[in-house]
Amino acid sequence: MTVAILVTLLFLAAANGANDVSKGVSTLAGAGVTAYRTAVAWGAVTTLFGALLSIEVGRSMGKLFSKGIVDGAPTAAFALAVLVGATSWVAFASLARLPVSTTQAIIGALVGAGLVLAPTSVQWSGVLQRFVLPLLLSIVVAYGISAALAIGVQLIRRRRAAGNPEIVTVGASPIGGKGTSAKERQAGQSTDGAGDHPNRARLITVLHWVSSGATGCARGLNDTPKIAAVGGFALLPAGFSATSVSLMVATAMAVGSLFGIRVARTLGERVVRMSHTEGFTANATTACLVGAGAVLALPMSTTQVSTGAIVGSAGGQLSRISGRTLRDFAIAWTATPVCAGLVAAVVLGFAA
Repeated sequence: MTVAILVTLLFLAAANGANDVSKGVSTLAGAGVTAYRTAVAWGAVTTLFGALLSIEVGRSMGKLFSKGIVDGAPTAAFALAVLVGATSWVAFASLARLPVSTTQAIIGALVGAGLVLAPTSVQWSGVLQRFVLPLLLSIVVAYGISAALAIGVQLIRRRRAAGNPEIVTVGASPIGGKGTSAKERQAGQSTDGAGDHPNRARLITVLHWVSSGATGCARGLNDTPKIAAVGGFALLPAGFSATSVSLMVATAMAVGSLFGIRVARTLGERVVRMSHTEGFTANATTACLVGAGAVLALPMSTTQVSTGAIVGSAGGQLSRISGRTLRDFAIAWTATPVCAGLVAAVVLGFAA
């Protein structure tokens, strides 16, 4: 049983990496700053850094997921059921190119397995107040911050353009996205409101890379304690230390991140056509919120925060947003806790 739990834990961490690495690097490739493979490699490195950092600063998040949903003494079978439930859904979503929330999958699996373990063990009030509300509010806050930044940038561009009619910007015709080749996006990025000033363009490029790396770091910081906490139900009593479990999760997450190109293309090209600056502001918003949530033990979904920030990067230009893609995301997000919970419940029912 211990070996099965360890293997499933590593699979969950790898599936998380493959699905979630896109949340920080999709804007780099979507805006034509670099190729997807390079962006994903950057995301894997920064994710590993954040995951290792979580060993010291992510303990509160780990305690929240180990004790804040199910009130009782989890068994090894319970741990395996939760891991199988979360892993199966996140892996499926990654193959389907759908960005989903590992946080939601873990919560759903914990609730599903908890109902089988002991129906009265699920802390429903805690689930609502400490998990559901932060998840929902983070989407709204991410959208609001990103939209405010985007509108501010658009106003600055218009004022500069009004003062100098020769300046060409892409504020109204952003580059990147479906229907635009990578070569065209890369050729157009230099005119992203900064083409008239090479130093400004280089600064935006540096800031975009930094914000993307910060998002990857925040994601590793945020997700590692959650995944390690689930495995810890059975691995800690079996003799593993909390540090060793976190190190294994961090490594598996980084390796899995290298396979995240499929989901990165979905976020980078199918939600909204992003310009260089818009990609930077979306990443900066995501990194700040997810990083703060990890430190303050406020569970947030990097998937939903980054999607809200990417949508908000369009500012008031709502016609640029792909409603069909967002609909697919909403369906996947709704199905995530339900499907993960059902699988976990079935597995525990057979194992019990």
